[in-house]
Amino acid sequence: MKGLTAVVCLGITVCSFSALQTSVIFDIKLRGEFDGTVTFHHPVLPARSIQPYQIPVAGPAPVTSQSPVPCKLYSSSWIVFQPDIIISASQGYLWNLQVKLQPIVNLLPDKGRLMDFLLQRKECKMVILAVCSQMLSGSDRAALPVVATVFDKLNQEYKRYLDAEQSYAVAAEAGQSRCSPLLRRPVRTQAVIDQSDMYTHVLSALTEKKETPPKFVIAVLMEYIRSLNQFQVPVQHYLHELVIKTLVQHNLFYTLHQLLQYHVLSDSKPLACLLLSLESFYPPAHQLSLDMLKRLSTANDEIVEVLLSKHQVLAALRFLRGVGGHDSVSARKFLDAAKQTEDRMLFYTIFRFFEQRNQRLRGNPSFTPGFWRPCSHEAYDALKSHARFYI
Repeated sequence: MKGLTAVVCLGITVCSFSALQTSVIFDIKLRGEFDGTVTFHHPVLPARSIQPYQIPVAGPAPVTSQSPVPCKLYSSSWIVFQPDIIISASQGYLWNLQVKLQPIVNLLPDKGRLMDFLLQRKECKMVILAVCSQMLSGSDRAALPVVATVFDKLNQEYKRYLDAEQSYAVAAEAGQSRCSPLLRRPVRTQAVIDQSDMYTHVLSALTEKKETPPKFVIAVLMEYIRSLNQFQVPVQHYLHELVIKTLVQHNLFYTLHQLLQYHVLSDSKPLACLLLSLESFYPPAHQLSLDMLKRLSTANDEIVEVLLSKHQVLAALRFLRGVGGHDSVSARKFLDAAKQTEDRMLFYTIFRFFEQRNQRLRGNPSFTPGFWRPCSHEAYDALKSHARFYI
């Protein structure tokens, strides 16, 4: 076509029409219309003109005070060299054509298509994060299905990188990286938006905006977690903590209980510790925390410490007997905890239990000679005298 030039910039094709003084952008990596033989691609954006440029006047000082000369755009004397070089033969200048991503955000209202376009660009991370923040704030915030579409596109790219990283690690352990020079560590591009990026730049900022309805905030957080689970990406505990803190901040305790009871939030030690800290605001959080620690099956010590801190000494001992750890547990810890309850019958029960353990393990109910001489002499002198009340 006469007057049509095309350059490739940032992986996209920019077609310029000199007669219309406009340019259109095509991205062949985006989905087009296939008729069985040919794939037809439509412009990503409406036709736009190249940003005007002023050519400074060179020469002696009196001459340079003159106004810059405007560059003649879409000149018939332009010569184009791939990938993105434009030479103006008439003015004697060479330019490098660049595409600014930030203005495209407002020119492409379809967020799904916008994400498809941005994910193909090199310098896209901060623009994508800005789009996510923008669509979640203000009165014109996006609907949840649109938010879900954006999250799915981001996490699909995230999952693709994680899989490539895992495949490389497996091959490296097997020694294939030395044998095959084609095996290279995957490059993390700016299109990889991980959980820490979303947490830092989007989600945590969303929870701090008081004008945003709490139910919408919770829905967005859960939608992001849903998307991660869909692509089988392990959810980091700080995202679950953000959900819990947001629910507590808005007194949505029933929702919190439901999410924990039906295991929507994954079990973890940091999450269980957070629940313990919420007991003063929501008393059932204590039992929810213990249940979570028990399901982990790797937090027996933490469960015992929690029970002892609540002066539930017998419950802690019963738990240890249930998991088979009562033969190796410190007797002094339990005796000290029993003494702090100031319940003599409880102390006697614990004392007799460990005497019977000594008899079973060593054939002698007595404690070892150094048992009553720990680092804190005064504390355990009192503990020993307390035990003598029953001897």
